[in-house]
Amino acid sequence: MSWNNQSGSGGPWGQGPWGQGPRKQRPSGQQPDLEELLRKGQDKLRDVLPSGGGNKFIWLIVLAAIVLVWGMNSFYRVQPDEAGVVLRFGKYVRTTGPGLHFAFWPVETVEKPKVGREHKLSFGGSDEESLMLAGDQNIVDIKFTVLWRIRDPEDYLFDVHTPELLARLVAESAMREVVGRTPAEEIRTRGRLKVQDEVKKLTQETLDRYRAGIQITSVQLEKADPPAQVIDAFEEVQRAEQNLNKFIREAERYRNRVLGEAKGRAAQIVEQAKAYKAKVVAEAKGEAARFEQVLAQYLKAPDVTRKRLYLETMEKVLSRSNKVVLDTKNTGILPYLPLDRLKSGANGMKGGAAR
Repeated sequence: MSWNNQSGSGGPWGQGPWGQGPRKQRPSGQQPDLEELLRKGQDKLRDVLPSGGGNKFIWLIVLAAIVLVWGMNSFYRVQPDEAGVVLRFGKYVRTTGPGLHFAFWPVETVEKPKVGREHKLSFGGSDEESLMLAGDQNIVDIKFTVLWRIRDPEDYLFDVHTPELLARLVAESAMREVVGRTPAEEIRTRGRLKVQDEVKKLTQETLDRYRAGIQITSVQLEKADPPAQVIDAFEEVQRAEQNLNKFIREAERYRNRVLGEAKGRAAQIVEQAKAYKAKVVAEAKGEAARFEQVLAQYLKAPDVTRKRLYLETMEKVLSRSNKVVLDTKNTGILPYLPLDRLKSGANGMKGGAAR
């Protein structure tokens, strides 16, 4: 019989000692039979294993696989920015730090919250969230961010259902409360740091009361402007206020300059008056002292002192006069008079007097 003959039931691949003919091909897309696959795997394993020990070795492999899976689930690693929270049947047992640890799986399971990571909440993306009423009944467009991290993993995981949502609601409520009791101008200018500190403090106190396990690290007020509908009018008001402040500063500079000059002149006059007073007082004291000295000498020798005073007085008077007195009784010689010098001296004295 030919080897290529596929018809009938004869040939080596027909009914033979194996009791069955060639198997039918599986239609395309049909799933393989699970029992058939298991049977094939067992047949191949029996061919590899020694005779008589196949079932025992299979159980050893299964046991080793179970131990391996148990070990992989029982040993866990905590990263530096994480905390390992161990639960026993869903109840909190302990918290572990970074490193390799053991938890008896499946009795114990592990949660690994990111305690070292800083989370960010942004506010002001929509008008409903950003527009707030200030203490002076003006509307302010607020945009701010809140940075927070996990402080207590146990409280964070079990005391609040959605801690991040709670932090967001509390932070927005705290900002609205602080803005509601603060004037809009103060929020926009000098009071920004104060608003940030108050919002951070109020948010943290509220989260602590809820035992959310969250630590607020910072609150940053990024924008505090008037609403977009009135921003142009507000800028006009700001420019007018800046011009007013400019004029006030110029007037203050002029006032300070004029007052400075006036105070300088007044101080100069006062100093001159003090100097003149000191001079007059000193001259008067000097004259008084000289008179007292002359009086003392006069009391000792009145005639001599009187004659001396007379001669000194006449010397002063005659030194300023242009008259010449000659005594011609005691001599017959006619003295030479330098009339040109006397004339020039007289003119010089008159000019000096005129000056």
